[in-house]
Amino acid sequence: MSTTAVRTPAEFEAELQRYLYERAEEGRAVRVGEKEVSERAEIVARYRELFTRDQLDALHDAESGAGDDERERIYRLRKTCESGLVEVELSEREDAHENAILAARINFRGEELPLRSAQAQLAVLPDYADREELGRLQGDASAGFNDDRMVLLQAREQLDAELSGQPDPVRRNEEEKRISLRDLSGVLTQASRAADDVYRRLSGRWFDKLLGDERAEVPTSYHVGWLRRLSPLEATYTKDRATEVCLETLRRLGFDLDQEPNIKLDLDDRPQKSPRACVIAADPPRVVHLITRAQGGLHDYQAFLHEAGHALHYGGCDPSLPYTFRNLSRDHALTEIYSYIFEAISREAAWHAEYFDLSDEQAAENAEATIFLEALLYRRYTAKLEFELEFWGNFNDGAAGPERYHELLTSPTGISYRPDAYLADMDAGFYSADYLRAWIRSAQLRQWLSKEVGDDWWRNKATGDHLRSLFAEGTRPSSEDIAGRLGFDPDDTSPLLQELGA
Repeated sequence: MSTTAVRTPAEFEAELQRYLYERAEEGRAVRVGEKEVSERAEIVARYRELFTRDQLDALHDAESGAGDDERERIYRLRKTCESGLVEVELSEREDAHENAILAARINFRGEELPLRSAQAQLAVLPDYADREELGRLQGDASAGFNDDRMVLLQAREQLDAELSGQPDPVRRNEEEKRISLRDLSGVLTQASRAADDVYRRLSGRWFDKLLGDERAEVPTSYHVGWLRRLSPLEATYTKDRATEVCLETLRRLGFDLDQEPNIKLDLDDRPQKSPRACVIAADPPRVVHLITRAQGGLHDYQAFLHEAGHALHYGGCDPSLPYTFRNLSRDHALTEIYSYIFEAISREAAWHAEYFDLSDEQAAENAEATIFLEALLYRRYTAKLEFELEFWGNFNDGAAGPERYHELLTSPTGISYRPDAYLADMDAGFYSADYLRAWIRSAQLRQWLSKEVGDDWWRNKATGDHLRSLFAEGTRPSSEDIAGRLGFDPDDTSPLLQELGA
């Protein structure tokens, strides 16, 4: 028996709160470009005694003897302890990997660019050929880290299997999410195919409008950032108005985001700042960071609204809830519902007309562009889930590899994804499934709000009141719980198909 103290669930939860706060703040500093070297391993080392096999066993014992609500809380603490044990083993190696990527540079037209800056540049380069050239350079540099990525994936999977007692990664994640991933994939693929004709029409039109005559019949994924910005419409959706318009949009719903002291906005542009917007819930509801990097174009507005949904969810949870139900969840499908419902405002033609002084006809056309982008991303993530199920389903016997990734993602999207990007595109814990569950759920929620509040749901404070009551529950409910409250079967994709125009 180790001499390290074994904590009760309440003691473990209190110390865990301190650890996760420090780790979140370190991750934030690196992500936003305030630091160029990650020191996460040092934080993990300071809290090493929190994550031991004895502690994991103690939580397992406490869980087995607890009542329903307490059992769920201890289950989440136990799974977090498992993750912590993995962090203890791998944090130094993962820090080294992260720091190597941060240090990587590529030379483009005589200018040396950090890898992240190159990724951000792809969204703003106006010339098609320039994006092709920079995309190849960025992709080649990223692929150079694939051996390290695979070694770390294998090490993490081995530890996850050992600590959880479940050697099958698909079943392990299904148990945690309390769903069948393969059944979900089947439902989503069926919905994607039902929208094939609509997507062909939309993609044919918008690829031409956004990429121009020089585009390849099947453009490469190097142009996705440009597409998502709706870059040719940049003069309408200017960088300098993004914060103002988004804050006013939220005020109409009753959320005064820039007056929320617990929600910290980081909107600055820094060379090493990740171009991907995010929320870091360091200690909800007390400290929640909303981070964006505006580059011009509609995506700035969509990213701000999307992340505002996360920030308001975590910042609006009931502070009297146990820490576990404020910050720990079985997956991310619940909070993604709220990010998607706010982002859905950008698909309302009336929003485009009201804030950007567009005619009804032009507003409707621009709103159609957002539907095209939504359909593109939905089809990409549906294919990504299918690939990840093949990859992890055969991980120990020859996982699906680069060519299968290229095949599965290129066919439904009409965009060529380079095969060797398959590991850089791998999110932990089947996050793709969480996004997709949220896609279904947010469409259900939008339909429900349209009936309960009206067509002006996106600018009506009654919507804010409904959402605020959901936010107060923190992370306790599942995505499927929300479906039941709205009166939908969790797998009902008809509202989603309506949103995608099918």
